[in-house]
Amino acid sequence: MVDQMKDEDLVFSRVKPDVCGDAHPKALLKTIQEDGDALKKLANQHIITCDQFDRQTILQLFRLASKYESNPKRYNNPLQGKILISAFYEPSTRTRLSFESAWHRLGGDIMSITDRSTTGIAKGESLSDIGEMFNNYGDCVVLRESNEDSVKEMTSTLRIPIINAGNGTDEHPTQAMADLYTIFKWRPELLLDNPKKIRIGVVGVPSYMRTVRSLLKIFAHFPEIFEEIVIIHDQEEDKIFTEGQREQLEKAGLKLRLTNRLNKELPELDVVYINAIAWVDNGFESHGEKFVLNAQSPLKDDAIILHPLARGDELATDLDGTPHNWYFSQARGAVFLRMALLTCMVERTEMVMDVI
Repeated sequence: MVDQMKDEDLVFSRVKPDVCGDAHPKALLKTIQEDGDALKKLANQHIITCDQFDRQTILQLFRLASKYESNPKRYNNPLQGKILISAFYEPSTRTRLSFESAWHRLGGDIMSITDRSTTGIAKGESLSDIGEMFNNYGDCVVLRESNEDSVKEMTSTLRIPIINAGNGTDEHPTQAMADLYTIFKWRPELLLDNPKKIRIGVVGVPSYMRTVRSLLKIFAHFPEIFEEIVIIHDQEEDKIFTEGQREQLEKAGLKLRLTNRLNKELPELDVVYINAIAWVDNGFESHGEKFVLNAQSPLKDDAIILHPLARGDELATDLDGTPHNWYFSQARGAVFLRMALLTCMVERTEMVMDVI
């Protein structure tokens, strides 16, 4: 009997509770007024950069994502009969599985490429020729490539929509949308009139890191919610931004400040976004090795931490069980955000109009 109880205890111990920060998305729904027409413009559109979105389209995507997340089993087949080409020529876990999970949850089928050495690229085939072939095989492409020009090269021949899932040091637009979606779930009141502004610290280098570059671009659509954005870095200041990058953000209304002192800033930050990896060519570079968050860091009691993952030593696991952990919710929410985007891109929005 004792041995049996031990076995049962072991079984029960394997079931983990909901992760910290996995807030219910219904609160966000109440703050976004419905506008289904805003999503129709996404039909058959390539998704390359955060610059191409407008505020209303972003909000309506968040509204649809919140509907999916609130009741993920209610709509499971709007993409039945549709095929996704998941082409990941650069290593990925979360982004690839997130997109594939999103497509499967919507009832579609997937063809997945995870090793470029098994494709015509290994023989010298161009991405433009591959794009021409993809037109015959699927209804949508998700591409990750180490070359920042790769997505544009493929769009030169594509007649089906493509999503940039990370291209070198350039951009990662759906990651940025998932990041902002998480912030609005955390504080839906930010979308109300005269919100109490937040101060966010971004640990990373906008000129090198595609996640940070896209994050700041998506923030630029909502400048009124930020008291200040503090860029925390370990580089020479003239290397933090590419030419014209900071000017574009400040022109949009963002208030930016640079520093290299993480712990001094933490007590005043509502959100800490940390990343340490920049993909360059066919490998990656690490940045900010001296910047580490752990349970002893001087965080505000109600501050949240975001991280695009995968993490290294910069984010200690002793924060996983604390209310600061919203990075797991961030990864979960990305699935529903991508479900919303994919539904619109392949013209199946009308099948979930009662969701919108």
